[in-house]
Amino acid sequence: MIRVKNLSVAFDGPEVVKNVSFEIGDGEILGVVGESGSGKSVTALTMMGLVSEGARVTSGEIYYDEELLLKAGTPRDNALYREYLGRKMSMVFQEPMTSLNPTMKVGKQVEEVLSLHEAAIEETQRESTVPSGSAVQSDVKCGEKVPGKKRKQYRERKEARKQKVLEALSSVGLKDVERVYELYPHQLSGGMRQRVMIAMAVILHPGLIVADEPTTALDVTVQNQIIELLKKINQEQNNSLLFITHDLNLARRLCDRILVMQNGCIVEEGITEEIFQNPRGEYTRKLISAVPGRTGKKKKLRKEIGKALVEVRDLSVFYRENANSLFGRTEKKCVVRNADFSVYEGEILGLVGESGCGKTTLSKAILGLNKMITGEVTHHSNAPQMVFQDPYSSLNPSKTVGWLLQEPLRAQGALDPSKAMTEAESRAEAIEMLKRVGLEEKYFDRKPSQLSGGQRQRISIGQALITRPGLVIADEPVSALDVTIQAQILELIRRLQEELGTAFLFISHDINVIYQVSDRIMVMRDGRILEIGETCEVFEHPKDPYTRELLR
Repeated sequence: MIRVKNLSVAFDGPEVVKNVSFEIGDGEILGVVGESGSGKSVTALTMMGLVSEGARVTSGEIYYDEELLLKAGTPRDNALYREYLGRKMSMVFQEPMTSLNPTMKVGKQVEEVLSLHEAAIEETQRESTVPSGSAVQSDVKCGEKVPGKKRKQYRERKEARKQKVLEALSSVGLKDVERVYELYPHQLSGGMRQRVMIAMAVILHPGLIVADEPTTALDVTVQNQIIELLKKINQEQNNSLLFITHDLNLARRLCDRILVMQNGCIVEEGITEEIFQNPRGEYTRKLISAVPGRTGKKKKLRKEIGKALVEVRDLSVFYRENANSLFGRTEKKCVVRNADFSVYEGEILGLVGESGCGKTTLSKAILGLNKMITGEVTHHSNAPQMVFQDPYSSLNPSKTVGWLLQEPLRAQGALDPSKAMTEAESRAEAIEMLKRVGLEEKYFDRKPSQLSGGQRQRISIGQALITRPGLVIADEPVSALDVTIQAQILELIRRLQEELGTAFLFISHDINVIYQVSDRIMVMRDGRILEIGETCEVFEHPKDPYTRELLR
C-alpha cells in the first residue's frame, strides 16, 4: 500500500528524519513508537504532503500503490496530493479541538470532505469530455436562475450527502446522530470529537489512515472505545493503518508490527509480540521498562497514617447554568455531590475517573477557587498548591524560570510579612528547588519555550513546592508526557514526598499510573465518590462495578 524509501527531512538546521524506510501492507496496522522529537509526526506529515513549507526532503521517495507521490529534489505535486488526500489516504490528528473548525457545525465539516471530492471528480469528468483547447463553461450563467431540474438534482445530491454523513457518524459509534450533526465541536466531549475526526477520515473509505496520537488526552474507558473502533474499521474496510503513539500498551493491543524511532532514525522494527518479549535494542528495552504497569509487589510509600491535612465533609459543588433567553432564569447545576474524605500527612491519594466526572471541579473547590459550594472544607496546613496538566499554558511564557520559581515566595511574603525574603534569599531558594527537581542552575535564566515538556513539568512541580505546602494537588501532571519522561516525573514526585513529607492529591485517568504512585485510591464517577481505600485493596478486591470496569 505504502512504501517509504530512504526518507530524510530537514528544516532550517540538521535533519530531523534520517534515512527512514518502511512499508505498510494491505490491511496491516503498523505502529510507530518513540519519545517526543523522535521524528514520528514529521515522517507521517511528509508522507501525507502536510508538512510545512519550511521542510526540505533531502533524500528519499514515497510511493502509494507503486505510484510516486514524492521524491527528493522535485517540488511536491499539490494537485496529486489533493486527489489522494481524503479519497485514498486520510489522517486523524492528535487534538480534535484544534483540528476541527470551531465556527462550523459538525455535520457540515464531515460533509465538506464529500463535497470537495465530488466537485473534483466532476471537474475531471468534464475536462475529459471537452475537446482539447475548448473552454469549459457552466450550464448556468452568473445572475441566471437555476432551472427547476438543476434545483431538484442539487437538493437530491445534498440530501444524499447528509445521509452519508449520518451513516459515517453512526458507524463510529456516535448516538443520536441527527442531533450531533447540528452541534458545534465545543458542544461535544473529547471522545465524541475524536469520533467525528475518525468519521471524516473514513467517510470516503481510503486505503490508508494515519492516526497521530489519537488517544493521548482521553480517559482510559474512552481510549479503549477508540482503539476498538479503529480495529473494527480496519477489519470491515480492510484499510491500512499507521498508528503513531507514545503509549506502548496501546501499540501492543492494536498493531501487527512496530517501528521504534529515536532521534529521527528507525532503531528497531518487528512483529509486535516479538518486540515486546525480546527487544533487541537498548532504547526499546528502556521504553518498555518505563511503561507503568501492575506487575510485581506494590511498594508501600507511606510509613504510617499522619494527621489529616484537609478534611472534606458532605461537599457539593455547583456551577451557574445560563438560561437560553436574555430574560430567562439562571439555574445552578450540581457537579460534585456529597464528597466526603480526608488527605493525610505524607500520603499520596490517587483520584481516578473519566473526564467530566468532577475531578478538577472538586480540586478547585478544595483550593477555594470554586465558591458555589455546600458542605465544609477544613485545612490544617499551609495553603495547598496545584500542579496543572499542561505546564506550557500554565507557565508565563514571557518570564524566566528563576522569576517563575521566585513568584510564589514574593506572594507569600506579601501575604505574611514575617515570611518575606530578600532577593538574594529567594534566588538561593529557587536555585535549591531547581536542584531538587533534577535541573541544573543553567536553567535559571531560560524561558519555558526553551525547555522540553518534562522540564516544564519539573518547573511546575518546583513552583508548587517552593513555599513548603503540606498538600499539593497534581491534576493529570503526566498525561501528555512520553513514557520515559512520565516515569521520571512519577519518581520525582515519590522522592519529593519522602524528602519533604508533602501530601499529594494525584488526579489521573490512567489506572496504571495511579497504581504506581498512590497509597490510597478514590474512584469518582458522575460527581460522586464511589469507592475509596488502600491501593492494593481496591485493585485486588474492587467493590463497585465501575471500578472493575476501569481495571479491566
